[in-house]
Amino acid sequence: MQQTHQASPAPRFVPVAKPLADQIAEAIECRSTPLSQLLRLMSALNAEGGNEVLRHKLRARIGAPLDS
Repeated sequence: MQQTHQASPAPRFVPVAKPLADQIAEAIECRSTPLSQLLRLMSALNAEGGNEVLRHKLRARIGAPLDS
């Protein structure tokens, strides 16, 4: 059976990714960022061979109490 119409996938909105440094800065400022997200950002920063200042701030945020 031949198909006379080829369906193309619907266009999807794909947001532009923010630079890693911006993502980390936002995650550090937002007290509701889940620990799992902070750990993923740390992993990405390590893989990128990232900035020591950002690494220090992110480590401090990961270890910070929730009510601080």
